[in-house]
Amino acid sequence: MKFLKKSLFILTISLSFILNAQDHNTTPSSKAGLKFGYNLAAVSFDGDTETGQRHSFHAGFYGESFLAQAIALQIEFLYSQQGYELQDSSGTFTQKLDYINLPLSLKLYPTKSFFLEAGPQVGYAISHKEEFEGTFFETSQEFEPNNFDWGVNFGGGFKSDSGVSLSVRYHLGMGDIYDEGNPQNRVWQISLGFDF
Repeated sequence: MKFLKKSLFILTISLSFILNAQDHNTTPSSKAGLKFGYNLAAVSFDGDTETGQRHSFHAGFYGESFLAQAIALQIEFLYSQQGYELQDSSGTFTQKLDYINLPLSLKLYPTKSFFLEAGPQVGYAISHKEEFEGTFFETSQEFEPNNFDWGVNFGGGFKSDSGVSLSVRYHLGMGDIYDEGNPQNRVWQISLGFDF
């Protein structure tokens, strides 16, 4: 509870500083755009053991609407390849778990070109495949993950006057992928965005 109160106090002070430091008469217009980038996806089991990372990508659309000169809301529609990879002496196991994700981010612009963002995300699994590549054989299996995923995102980035952005985001999954072992998504995303 003390941590939550302290966090809310710091957020309130930060918002007040940002709002007072900006000219409220020059609120930017809303924008839409395309974004894509690189994923480093892993899975955490029981909150302490994290798997190896699956290298993959994400792509989709976003809409950014400014509430004030330095505060915006951004909603996205993203296809995201997630899952994980495990390697040992016998071979490599890869879980390919792909989602349609809907992140909603509150974006704060301390300066015109730099932003911080945080917010919730929900996802729906549209495909999954588990593969094992060994020294002497290869195989695939079908498991049944939970269809829905949810969690929170944290990140930041830079956006130019021309509407090109470069951002880094961490997704902390809070929904269990399977019913046993409490496996949850952990994803780093590096993105390029382009306003229409």
